[in-house]
Amino acid sequence: MMPIHIAIAEDNDLALKSIKKKLSGYSDIVVDFYSINGRDMVESLMEKPVSIVLMDIEMPVLDGIAATKQINELLPEVKVIILTTFDDDEKIFSSILAGATGYLLKDESGENIYNFIRETMNGGAAMSAGIALKAMQYIRTSIAKESGAKETNLLSAREIEILTQIRDGLSYKEVAYKLGISEGTVRKHIEHIYQKLQVNNKVSAINAATGKKWL
Repeated sequence: MMPIHIAIAEDNDLALKSIKKKLSGYSDIVVDFYSINGRDMVESLMEKPVSIVLMDIEMPVLDGIAATKQINELLPEVKVIILTTFDDDEKIFSSILAGATGYLLKDESGENIYNFIRETMNGGAAMSAGIALKAMQYIRTSIAKESGAKETNLLSAREIEILTQIRDGLSYKEVAYKLGISEGTVRKHIEHIYQKLQVNNKVSAINAATGKKWL
């Protein structure tokens, strides 16, 4: 198989030795260089890009997430796989937003890391099982929040139009004139709005509709 040129960003000597040992049995994995912080990694990649970077998160000078963001902006062809001990949601999704193509935990076996590297080269996304589960749960939660953030609109287009005009400070008479309808019609629409929103004054109606993202 074609060799895959990689780089490793890791400031912990023991962790680096462990990663090197895990990958030592795979002749098609070529480690071009190592860096002990994110800034050195970015600078080294600018001189000699590789296919994949195995990136630690907690490092001095420039952490792995910030380095990943810079690499994604400067060298988008370089794929970054986070390789860390942290499995908290904030770091996982900050890494993904920064442009990481994968997120692995350091307790993965050498075989798994190797296979994930190969899958990443083929367009896949490397994720430890527990991380993938967290990602799925996060997506489900986000979708649920998004769908619940905007309730089904009970107001008609005309009612929204009238309530918007009132929110902007117009009187019933001014709304009627602007929309070309009678003041009585405006009042009837307001009455229907109150019933639908279960309120009894203009301020409450405006606040309720705004809170439901209808205005």
